[in-house]
Amino acid sequence: MSRASKTVALLGDTHGHLDDRVAAVATACDMVVHTGDVGGDSILETLAAEGARIIAVAGNNDTPLHWAGDEARRLPQLPAEAMVDLPGGTLVVVHGHRLRARDRHARLRRAHPEATAVVYGHSHRLALDTESVPWVLNPGAAGRSRTYGGPACVVLECTDRRWALHAHRFTPPPKRR
Repeated sequence: MSRASKTVALLGDTHGHLDDRVAAVATACDMVVHTGDVGGDSILETLAAEGARIIAVAGNNDTPLHWAGDEARRLPQLPAEAMVDLPGGTLVVVHGHRLRARDRHARLRRAHPEATAVVYGHSHRLALDTESVPWVLNPGAAGRSRTYGGPACVVLECTDRRWALHAHRFTPPPKRR
């Protein structure tokens, strides 16, 4: 990688539970981006434990009702949208719950033409739409709720010249009884 390089873990929809394997991938990166439905401050603290910069946006379930008591103090710090300047471009982060699934990618592209990529959550489905710019990415669910094939995340490697994506999907943990 060039001198100006960064690894960014993209993840979302933890809903209060972060898969340990996703956490290991994420904490090895320079930055962690969470697309919302975090589910509690403890998730963000775990991700920050190795010193990575954390960017997180609010999802439709990031409300005092869904966060444990005093953990809700962090909710006002979660914006609805974030723009992250990275080597080689800009990443826009949204949850995506206000957009219909049928035309979500087209609408995100129209809303953020200046971005190199837009990453969103909400659907819990891993998607890497790199057919046109901006790319539209969904890292899937990083917890245990509706993982559609197993907990997942995406690592974005970015330099001034090139962005590359590496999807990680893990086998679902055994069902709890």
